[in-house]
Amino acid sequence: MSSTDRRRILLERARTHGYLGVRGLARELNVDGSTIRRDLAHLERAGLVRRTRGGVLPADPADAVDLPYSVRRVENAPAKKALGQAAADLVSDGQSVIVDSGSTMYHLASALRARQGLTVITNDLMVGVRSAGHPTNRLHVTGGFLVDTVYTLVGPDTGAALTALHADWAFIGAEAIHPAAGVTNINVIEVPVKQAMIAAADRAVLVADSSKFGRRALAPVCPLAEFDTILTDDALPAEHRDAYGPALRTVQV
Repeated sequence: MSSTDRRRILLERARTHGYLGVRGLARELNVDGSTIRRDLAHLERAGLVRRTRGGVLPADPADAVDLPYSVRRVENAPAKKALGQAAADLVSDGQSVIVDSGSTMYHLASALRARQGLTVITNDLMVGVRSAGHPTNRLHVTGGFLVDTVYTLVGPDTGAALTALHADWAFIGAEAIHPAAGVTNINVIEVPVKQAMIAAADRAVLVADSSKFGRRALAPVCPLAEFDTILTDDALPAEHRDAYGPALRTVQV
C-alpha cells in the first residue's frame, strides 16, 4: 500500500471513529509503528489531524469525539491539577460535594482528601476510587450503566439517585464552553446527569481547562448563568475573559 493510500485511510478512520491508537492502526495496516507515526506527522502538518498520547484525533475533536480516559488524563495535566486544588479550596470540612465525571474531577477528588467529614457524591468510578478509603469522608457512588472508555455511570438510575440528594456544592466538568452557547457536551447521554447535579446543589461550580473555552459541542447542557463560579486556568487569553462574565476566575498554573 502506498503512503498516499495509507494516509487517506488514516484520515477517513479518524473522522469516522474519533480517537485511534497507533498500535491498532499499525496492526490493521500491517506496517510498523514508526511508519504510522510518520504518516500521522504528515497529516498533522497538513492540519488534518491532531496527534495525542498513543494515537490520533481529527483536527478539532472537541466538537465530535468523546476521548478515552487514558488520553484525557494526560492532556493539560498541570492545569487540571491546579484547577482541582482551586476547586477543593472552596470546600469546608463537613460539607457535601457532588463531583462530576472527568480527568479534572479526578484531581479535585485528590485535593478533597485534605478535607475532613465530607460526603462525596459521584458518578465517576475513577473519582470514586480516588475518594475511597478516607478515614472521615463518606463516599456515595450513583447507580447507572457504565460508559466504558470514560468510567462514567449514566442513565435513568443515575439521574434518580441525584434527584433524591441535596449537596452544598456541585463541581461540573465540560467538554465545550462558549459565551453564547453555554456548556455543551459531546455525549448526549451525560447531559441529564449534569443537569441533575446542578439542580441538587446549593452552589454549582464549572471547572474546565482553557482548551475547552470558545467551543461548541453537540448537546446543550446549560447556560453559564447556572454557575456561581467558573474556574479555568490562566492560559485563557485576557481579551476573551470578559465574555464569560463576573463568575469567571482564572487559576495560575
